[in-house]
Amino acid sequence: MQAASAKKAASAKKTASAKKTASAKKTAPAKKAAPAKKAAPVRKAPAAKKVTVAPKKATARLKGAAPARTVVHPPSGESRTALVRRARRINRELAEVYPYAHPELDFANPFQLVVATVLSAQTTDLRVNQTTPALFARYPAPEDLAAANPEEVEEILRPCGFFRAKTKSVIGLSKALVEDFGGEVPGRLEDLVKLPGVGRKTAFVVLGNAFGRPGITVDTHFQRLVRRWQWTGESDPDKIEAAIGALFPKSDWTDLSHHVIWHGRRICHARKPACGACPIAPLCPAYGEGETDPEKAKKLLKYEKGGFPGQRLNPPQAYLDAGGKPAPPLGAG
Repeated sequence: MQAASAKKAASAKKTASAKKTASAKKTAPAKKAAPAKKAAPVRKAPAAKKVTVAPKKATARLKGAAPARTVVHPPSGESRTALVRRARRINRELAEVYPYAHPELDFANPFQLVVATVLSAQTTDLRVNQTTPALFARYPAPEDLAAANPEEVEEILRPCGFFRAKTKSVIGLSKALVEDFGGEVPGRLEDLVKLPGVGRKTAFVVLGNAFGRPGITVDTHFQRLVRRWQWTGESDPDKIEAAIGALFPKSDWTDLSHHVIWHGRRICHARKPACGACPIAPLCPAYGEGETDPEKAKKLLKYEKGGFPGQRLNPPQAYLDAGGKPAPPLGAG
């Protein structure tokens, strides 16, 4: 009896405890919900920068020009292999545009070429070609110019600018030819650069065009274009020569120099390149720096006096403009 009584009491205790707990749960104040976080303001993405894209086809009006067939967008960080391919393709395109590219200085022998090249500094080839006939008529050989009266030479060279310094150089190099090389222009780079007024640029002009020995002529046009095309970032002529020489086989160096220089004089001008009439526009990372409208760009083109570049070597190929008239003369050196 006592055991049953104890069990009942325990059971009642448990029931009362359970009821108390349930009641407490019901009456306990509910926890306040955490306030919602404010949404971060949505920022608008900056407008994409407008990029000028080169046309798929070039609009150059030059006879024999072959526009690039596909558009290539050279990346700023292109690989070495991609750079070599692009550079060589540009040279091939220019070779089709300027098939008769050659030195634009008139000369009949290595002596005349080295003198004319020295005189071409800081002036146009056209001006030099107007001046040298009188000079070579009076002093046809190194021995004649070496013994010349400086004042008489200065008078002839006055139209070329810096005529006093140039007179000193051409008389000095003539004396060196007579005294050190038997009156003959040497065919080695190390000998040519010893002549007064002759640097590597002049030496390579002579080697490539008088002796058929490959060389890269790094003049102002060449420097400007290879940097514009991102072939190199160098600014020192010797470093540019080394950098560009590494992109091409040695056999291409002389013609490459002519192609680049001719293009710089006729289309890819320093201040306002004729981008809209350029046959290599699809390959050029600087497309858009100049005039891109084809008609306006066409007015910026410059040609040799009398016709298409190279007409002297192939008269039947004379170039006529869209109106059937002879092309205008080349206006820049």
